[in-house]
Amino acid sequence: MNNAERQHLILVVEDFEDNRFMMRRLLEMCGYRVIEATNGREAIEKAERERPDLILMDLSLPVIDGLEATRRIRQNPALRHIPIVAVSAHDTRDFQAEAHAAGCHQYVAKPVDFDRLELLLKRLLAPDGDLPEA
Repeated sequence: MNNAERQHLILVVEDFEDNRFMMRRLLEMCGYRVIEATNGREAIEKAERERPDLILMDLSLPVIDGLEATRRIRQNPALRHIPIVAVSAHDTRDFQAEAHAAGCHQYVAKPVDFDRLELLLKRLLAPDGDLPEA
């Protein structure tokens, strides 16, 4: 299977089980493969081991928060290219700016509008990827 034919792998980082379950179901229904992490440390470990095509990063996480996890992922040259989308209920300009400064490419507010998220994922995962440097 070539790269164009394979399913994209998405790492969903979310500490609330109900949110993880819903994201997984919706993403799988769209044809994505999904792996999950429940805290920032696990997100870093899974990103290093699994090399996902994209990461959906909740910012309010136990152990290591999503901002610090994003910074650490960005420090690894092998992971630096992976698009990271911040997902947070905190939808202020300051919080968005902090997420972008940490290395997130996009910011999605909770509750997530899944139709908009799906369009964003398609754009970020496109071969010509409209992806500005974080």
